[in-house]
Amino acid sequence: MSLAPGSTIGIIGGGQLGRMLAMAAARLGYRIVILEPQPDCPAAQVANRQIVAAYGDPKALSELAAASAVVTYEFENVPVAAVRMLSATVPVYPPARALEVAQDRLTEKSFLNDIGIPTAEFRPVDNDDQLTEALRRFNGSGVLKTRRMGYDGKGQRVFRNMETGGFAGTCEAMSNVPLILESLVAFEREISVIAARGLDGTIA
Repeated sequence: MSLAPGSTIGIIGGGQLGRMLAMAAARLGYRIVILEPQPDCPAAQVANRQIVAAYGDPKALSELAAASAVVTYEFENVPVAAVRMLSATVPVYPPARALEVAQDRLTEKSFLNDIGIPTAEFRPVDNDDQLTEALRRFNGSGVLKTRRMGYDGKGQRVFRNMETGGFAGTCEAMSNVPLILESLVAFEREISVIAARGLDGTIA
């Protein structure tokens, strides 16, 4: 979609990513309104306005929609229902379906594999016996993660070259929530792709 300079972008979430997004948008001439329950959050310090309310607050969501030409969110743990509600009155990107897929690591990886995008091997884990079997398949190594709500290493445990067995209590220690074990991936280097706009206006 085309967004005229001076338009207002709504952002759900007021952390560091929201702050960086707000700063980048300001340089392009856009205004920013943040929906975040924490007063004076990092993003609000550089935004034009903050709505202090929970992400799923219907009144706050209506206020955000009325103030914004388009809405986005800074992280994947936003309530899907909130995005669906907003989508009825204002464009929201990424859409609710993308958010729904991204919120569960098992759903996300299964979706990517189904459309032909390879990932690390993975197995769902709901108990210690399943963890033992999954580690056996991955030669005793892997990364155990919560399927939902994990970020920046939170809700993760790494296993390296461990003999399978002897993991009693692991799932309980991770709060008995649905888990996923991902295999380790051998790689030579990480590649970053940076788009650069040339003098002729093309992007390389």
